[in-house]
Amino acid sequence: MQTIRRMLEADLFAVLQIEAQSYPVPWTERAFQDCLRVNYPSWVLIEEEHIVGYILFSVGADEAHLLNICIAPESRRSGLARTFLLDRLELLREKNVHTVFLEVRESSKPAIALYKNLGFVQLGNRKGYYKALAGREDALTFSKTL
Repeated sequence: MQTIRRMLEADLFAVLQIEAQSYPVPWTERAFQDCLRVNYPSWVLIEEEHIVGYILFSVGADEAHLLNICIAPESRRSGLARTFLLDRLELLREKNVHTVFLEVRESSKPAIALYKNLGFVQLGNRKGYYKALAGREDALTFSKTL
């Protein structure tokens, strides 16, 4: 059984481990701390008492920006990301958010497929948006009306 709860600073050790296993250039602890400090909507997904995923948004007026979503490598390909994201999008909709935006690495084919499957529409791309091991990587930008 999975549960979702607000992310706490005490969760950052587990979150940073998942982040480091998942991205070539992971977010820093400071980036997560800053999101928590300014009270960005941030949650963890827990399965069998272990954090297996997290999601963070920034919200302003009636728009949200998906900043980061990640599922632990050993828990991927099970539908958790889809279920987690849909649950949080519904919560945002209930809080009168009308549009969600995001960027995704051009090389992240599974994430792109997920977003398209959930009705996100590609708006364009941002050249050199992400740091990469060798230089920069482009991002694709997407939006979804809730």
